[in-house]
Amino acid sequence: MMQNRIGWRLGLGAEVQEAGVLFRVWAPKHRRLEVVIEGRDGDGKAIPLEAEKGGYFSGTVPGIGAGARYRYRFEDGTRCPDPCSRFQPEGPHGPSMVVDPGAYRWGDTAWPGARLPGQVIYELHIGAFTQEGTFDAAAREIEELQRIGITMIELMPVAEFPGRWNWGYDGVALYAPSHVYGDPEGLKRFVDAAHQHGIAVILDVVYNHVGPDGNYFKSFSDDYFTDRYKNEWGEPINFDGPGSKEVREFFIRNACYWIAEFHLDGLRLDATQQIFDSSPRHVLADLSRRAREAARPREIVLIGENESQQVIALAPVEKGGHGLDALWNDDFHHSALVALTGRRDGYFTDYRGEAQEFISAVKRGFLYQGQHYLWQKKPRGSRVTTEPAAAFVHYIQNHDQVANHLRGERLNALTHPARVRAMTALLLLPPETPLLFMGQEFGASSPFLFFADHNDALAPEVHKGRRAFLAQFPSYATPEAQREIPDPRRDSTFLQSKLDFSEREKHAGIYRLHQDLLTLRREDPILALQSREGIDGAVLGPRAFVLRFFGKEGDDRLLVVNLGPDLDLRPAPEPLLAPVKGGAWRLVWSSEDPRYGGPGAVHPYGPDGWRLPGGSAVFLSAVPA
Repeated sequence: MMQNRIGWRLGLGAEVQEAGVLFRVWAPKHRRLEVVIEGRDGDGKAIPLEAEKGGYFSGTVPGIGAGARYRYRFEDGTRCPDPCSRFQPEGPHGPSMVVDPGAYRWGDTAWPGARLPGQVIYELHIGAFTQEGTFDAAAREIEELQRIGITMIELMPVAEFPGRWNWGYDGVALYAPSHVYGDPEGLKRFVDAAHQHGIAVILDVVYNHVGPDGNYFKSFSDDYFTDRYKNEWGEPINFDGPGSKEVREFFIRNACYWIAEFHLDGLRLDATQQIFDSSPRHVLADLSRRAREAARPREIVLIGENESQQVIALAPVEKGGHGLDALWNDDFHHSALVALTGRRDGYFTDYRGEAQEFISAVKRGFLYQGQHYLWQKKPRGSRVTTEPAAAFVHYIQNHDQVANHLRGERLNALTHPARVRAMTALLLLPPETPLLFMGQEFGASSPFLFFADHNDALAPEVHKGRRAFLAQFPSYATPEAQREIPDPRRDSTFLQSKLDFSEREKHAGIYRLHQDLLTLRREDPILALQSREGIDGAVLGPRAFVLRFFGKEGDDRLLVVNLGPDLDLRPAPEPLLAPVKGGAWRLVWSSEDPRYGGPGAVHPYGPDGWRLPGGSAVFLSAVPA
């Protein structure tokens, strides 16, 4: 079978060989199976496949190669695309296409892969990132992302989905990059270009459910799904019941496939709390181990979204954990949103946006580590101990949190620019791994809405479900607000969500602020330590606080943030504000700089104490006596 340069092989789907194309599929629901070669390559020629043990069928078809289109045919004459199709050129309901993964000539042979420390993640949706909405168009923006300081791109899911546009979480052909964005080599060109510019690429993958339209899994086996658990978005995947061995293998191989054949630098695993598995070893532990084996000698990064914030996901596999490198931290986002907007309804109920919450998030990781959570009426989170700061991904915007506003408004449309500037410093300078959502860096005015182009039967139900979800916020539950919730299928819903790169110049101040902070994060030796053990913090007022980064021999740093009104600290009886050995504090950076749209950067520290302007942040370094 075809092998890539690191020796990994898929062993499923269609694989190009010297003798033709080898087809192999798991279909235990059937006694006989044929592969039908469609179009000019076969004109409907059917070739019986040989049954193997374990419900597999396989066979080699001579005289065809890459580009041939095919489907599998069952005893009753039904034709279905390949569950392991590498490409669906006509969408999820059309024929699958044979792809030769060895045909692409990579230019990244010296690329070492990626490790988590030092990363700045940039989340983007291929369809909405550029006006063209393709892999190749997105690749043209990589050089600019590298210039401003992005080190890792996180792609929202790209697996084939139905319709003209979709967030990607309704993927159905999980091995096939969506034809809407280009072909598989288009994705490879994107990854290759990123590596040429020193940027890693990870992919958001969905292993907790499969989309409802174009989902042919049950045509091959009913064992793909289970009714023993309850899933928020559809039927749960069967990872631990009868027939689950091959289901586990299907999804684990999928993770390895993206890593090995597309040279991706890791994965972001969607909603892992909905990946149910009571096996002695969780499927995520097996996935973590196998994906790293598939990447060798490269290193990869595995990040989980886990709403319940279970730290076991970060523990090594050999210690009973899932072996992930990082988890998203919703606690930080929710506190930030409350602090910036004052909104405390829905799932923001349990946050106050006060100074102590931000100190705790930086020093302790999750805010909820087992305390009672009013919104869910149960304890939330688990205890954080020795997990490194980089293992917590912080953000103030992401695809979900922007779209969960009535009109998909971004933070810059919901609060004062000064507070956005201050909060951006709190996002980008502490030791946790920061994530920016596309357009955030230049204060994009475009919303990011929930869009999904489903068929006539499903589309009204999806719109209804979206209304019901947003109704958890009382203000969005009113009849007037419900009428305003955009139809996910409407052209304007998708087109409004596209970025306008001319705003990089129109909003030059906030764009420069992000670049300067990322430079500071990268070049300052104390910040680069990314040590939450080397930080202490103190509350200076209800919405003001200081973080002190301790260096060697007094080479300390201060980040002072005031999200409230002007604060006069004269005198300032707080030890963390004291200079080192009679020295002073040098102003390194201020969110009040006129270059960022501020009124003017004034040193907040004087001989008689501190004066902190409202909605500001300053970064200072120690000057010894």
